[in-house]
Amino acid sequence: MDATVAERGQITLPKAVRDALGLTKGSKLTVELIDGRIILRKDVGDALSKLRGRFKLAEGFQSTDEAMRAIRGRAPGDPYLPPEDAGA
Repeated sequence: MDATVAERGQITLPKAVRDALGLTKGSKLTVELIDGRIILRKDVGDALSKLRGRFKLAEGFQSTDEAMRAIRGRAPGDPYLPPEDAGA
């Protein structure tokens, strides 16, 4: 696929590339120059920030840590307690 640099240094990404990456108007890209190559990366932080606040905790939980403790037995930051020895 080819792209042409316009007068102001802009390029249009081919539609197939935009569709494959889910790029829409306003999508953020990171631009890197590595060994004479231009690398464009989709900014996934942008996608995550759009999701913040859209999901609610299951009923009965006051925090995500509380929900994780119910599901996993511990939450991030909790001290690690090794499981009790089943043979003792």
